[in-house]
Amino acid sequence: MPSPPRLGPKARRRWLRAFVLVTGFAPLAALVARAVGGGLGANPVEEITHETGAWALRFLVLCLCVTPARRLFGWRPLQLERRTLGLFAFLYAALHLATYVVFELELDPGAVAEDVLERPYITVGFASFLILFALASTSTRAAARRLGRRWKQLHRLVYVAAAGAIVHFLWLVKSDLREPLVYGGVVAALLGIRVWWAVRRAPAARAATAG
Repeated sequence: MPSPPRLGPKARRRWLRAFVLVTGFAPLAALVARAVGGGLGANPVEEITHETGAWALRFLVLCLCVTPARRLFGWRPLQLERRTLGLFAFLYAALHLATYVVFELELDPGAVAEDVLERPYITVGFASFLILFALASTSTRAAARRLGRRWKQLHRLVYVAAAGAIVHFLWLVKSDLREPLVYGGVVAALLGIRVWWAVRRAPAARAATAG
């Protein structure tokens, strides 16, 4: 029996892109289905806020996993989907913020400003959202060319956004800290790997500069 034909690189990339897109939109579709079917519980606004915030953090962590996965395991095609994962993180963060502003604060600018200035977990969460907004708005190739070397410096702030999101989560849950602590451990490990690579690369970079 002949073996099935192997997929070429372009076909594999298309399948990977389709998988990432389906994975990215699936939580939103499930949330909409639950809302239509009345399956969001006694406090639907709280459930939507929690779910969108959780998925924003999950996609942000997945985005941070891409480069280590490529360097450690050789998963090079996944590198092309890092921007898509980051945009999904921004999408769910925007839905998280919009749910809070529209349904909890009823689009009151004064209430929004008061919460951002006076409630630390809102302050940290809003700061993380602003970073994600800056990263999403400069995620195109044209923006990378326009910003040059500053583009990489700007996009390293993704770790700051992730740390802020985890702190926001920690202050929000108050009692059961297991889930945010797991995310915090994963992000700390990923950051540690990047720092280790930078330390190992530093002597070679200094030698190249001296040469």
